[in-house]
Amino acid sequence: MTASPRGPVRLSRDWIKKAVPGIHLARSYKWSWLKSDLAAGAALSAALIPAGMAYAEAAGLPAVTGLYASIVPMVFYAVFGPSRVLIVGPDSSLAPMISAAVLPLAGNEPAHAVALAGVLAILIGVFLIAGRIFRLGFVTGLLSKPIRVGYLNGIALAIIVSQVPRLLGFTVPPGPLPDRVAATVDAVLQGSINPLAVLFGAGTLAMIIAGRFLPWRVPVVLLAVAGSIAVAASVEAGPGLGMVGALPSGLPAPALGGVSIEEVMSLIGPAAGIALIAFVDTSALSKSLARHSGGRSGGNQEMGALGIANVASGMLGGFPVCGSSSRTPIALDAGARTPFSGIVAAGLVTLFMVAAPNVTAFLPTATLAAVVSVAAASLVDIRTVLRLVRMSRTETLLLLAAFLGVAFVGVLEGIVLAIALSLIAFVRRAWDPYRTELAGLDGIPGYHDLTRHPEGKRVPGLVVARFDAPLFFANGEVFADHIRSLVNNAPGPVHWVIVAAEPITDLDTTALDELVRLDDELARLGTSLVFAEMKGPIKDRMIKFGVSSRFGPDHFFPTIHSAVRSYKKTMGLE
Repeated sequence: MTASPRGPVRLSRDWIKKAVPGIHLARSYKWSWLKSDLAAGAALSAALIPAGMAYAEAAGLPAVTGLYASIVPMVFYAVFGPSRVLIVGPDSSLAPMISAAVLPLAGNEPAHAVALAGVLAILIGVFLIAGRIFRLGFVTGLLSKPIRVGYLNGIALAIIVSQVPRLLGFTVPPGPLPDRVAATVDAVLQGSINPLAVLFGAGTLAMIIAGRFLPWRVPVVLLAVAGSIAVAASVEAGPGLGMVGALPSGLPAPALGGVSIEEVMSLIGPAAGIALIAFVDTSALSKSLARHSGGRSGGNQEMGALGIANVASGMLGGFPVCGSSSRTPIALDAGARTPFSGIVAAGLVTLFMVAAPNVTAFLPTATLAAVVSVAAASLVDIRTVLRLVRMSRTETLLLLAAFLGVAFVGVLEGIVLAIALSLIAFVRRAWDPYRTELAGLDGIPGYHDLTRHPEGKRVPGLVVARFDAPLFFANGEVFADHIRSLVNNAPGPVHWVIVAAEPITDLDTTALDELVRLDDELARLGTSLVFAEMKGPIKDRMIKFGVSSRFGPDHFFPTIHSAVRSYKKTMGLE
């Protein structure tokens, strides 16, 4: 009997459909969606131009790289991305991290900074693609909610502080936030403020903020930028007012020359950290969109698609990108049905670059600084901060550590510090978990916490202990001490100790050695150590570790009730 030839073909088609969702979507595209996607693409392009240029400036790169990083990743994500409406591109949360990684190596050479940013994006893409291959989508759990809120608030502060000099019409050297604050204050005291820059920056801020209170939706950012260009051109602003300048002619192209091996090696660490942050932000946004639309979002597939988008961005003159929480809603509100809306937006931005590159010659840098500052302010989440302060002191401290680390030490260093503190907090909880003794209550089935129910009744000669954590090297002795304490404080001789083992979800060799020593101690006292409700995988591990002869089948019971009944029967109490 021969296998059906359609089997491998079907498998290949399913794999392609999953790996390259854009092909399947193109084949199943409905013409009724086209009008919505075209309208959404037009609305999206109006936001991409000023935002892309602004985020490039915030990262310390030429404004045109922000347009390249807006065009290229959207096209590639439309082909490989699992989400139907997610928009990827430059983002305010990544800008300070890119700046911290690239500018110290670039010096005062913009072209070299662009090359380094491209290499950084490629390295990030490689990390993400490797994560997709090895199914590492679970790493998003390393950034808990307190850490994410803390680093976003810290990034918002760092971005706004970095844009204040531009709003005032002067520049300060890049560096840690305290140094930037000090340099800004010194420049202000020395009279470096440019009144014209202040007018453009304040006017842009006022227009954007006022636009949010309008009863209808308008592309207020684009209007503010266009208005600034028109005013600057009409008044023929002098050289004292910083301008973005005309865009270079041409389309996205490789710009990776001049990067040394040593510089590549120095970017690997920052690339790993930025890859984690970019994926967490993108994954969270993709999942929220999936829940909103009733679909599903695969973390591993999202990681691979974002990796491809970053590699493409770096190869063609852009810089690292992630899912955009500010531009994705624009596409949704405009009625986007598929990723084709992103391709339309990319085409329109490309048309702008080719047809009107000189328009930005009269775009004040103070205007872009205002756009970046408003976008950064949207990252601030005071409500969640206040909620965590009320609910958890530990999580509040984690949030504060992430905020202070990101704002005052460095973005990557702050995130690493916050993750390390989070892992330490997790180990501490596992090392010192809740533990108690259980007893019966009249008229209520089961066995209950004596700490909460001191009226509970113990069975003479029996201790029922509970330990709410996996057993591992850090808490094996804590578990053994808990059992010893219960035995020593029992009202009389203890014949059996029943461990309510359902919360014990893991066991390593160090904890097992403590368990064996405890069993020996109890045996010398004439006390048997038995387990109730222990999970099968933990029993299998005990067998694998070679202690099945010590803890035989008579040491395990399916429920606490059955273990207590066995004890009573053995001791003649029934």
